[in-house]
Amino acid sequence: MCPASWASSPGVAASMRGNKGRDTSPELALRRAVHALGLRYFVSRRPLKSLRRTADLVFPKARVAVFLDGCFWHGCPVHHTVAKTNASFWAEKVDANRRRDAETNRLLQEAGWTALRVWEHEEVGQAAARVATVVRAARGADDGDHSSPPAVK
Repeated sequence: MCPASWASSPGVAASMRGNKGRDTSPELALRRAVHALGLRYFVSRRPLKSLRRTADLVFPKARVAVFLDGCFWHGCPVHHTVAKTNASFWAEKVDANRRRDAETNRLLQEAGWTALRVWEHEEVGQAAARVATVVRAARGADDGDHSSPPAVK
């Protein structure tokens, strides 16, 4: 038998079970746009094996980890909405996510990585161009490749 759910109703529990952990529409759109710019990456991978955190896109040679953050789950300063039901639970959950994100950024930086955060509401072409700029700059520091990213349509 399953333990008692924290969900406020069976409908909410069903909705939460339906949330995907990867391959969401915003993720797929960003991956397609980054791929179209000529970059290749690993999907849903730990940048550091010793750290139980998974990045959405990982560029190991450039040491760049890209996280696509949902506005609700990560507390977007522009689009985050306060839950009407079980508000204290969700406020703590979002706050814990923000703390974990900051810790992840810090730990990756200490290990020589760049953590790049993209909000789900960002325009896909602009976000992909930002990823390409960061990755190419990181690669340029390693191998002299200072080419600029191609124009994004």
